[in-house]
Amino acid sequence: MKQLTVELIPDPDFGGFTARVPDIPAYGEGESEEEAIADLKEALIGYVETFGLEETMARVNSPISLRQIELELDEPVRA
Repeated sequence: MKQLTVELIPDPDFGGFTARVPDIPAYGEGESEEEAIADLKEALIGYVETFGLEETMARVNSPISLRQIELELDEPVRA
């Protein structure tokens, strides 16, 4: 069994969540995080059935390192 990193995106306007795996064009939606993940699993199964497991796993890039930065939004934007 392969573990994948799932991004959960809340919808502040309409409620609910979108779930996705970075680098794979498959999405799940639901009223709760659990529903969105369950929907994503179905989408991923369909993606694997269409493109194959090897192609699917070749798209998955594990991040080497994640960092948090501070950014003042009132800073001038440079062109």
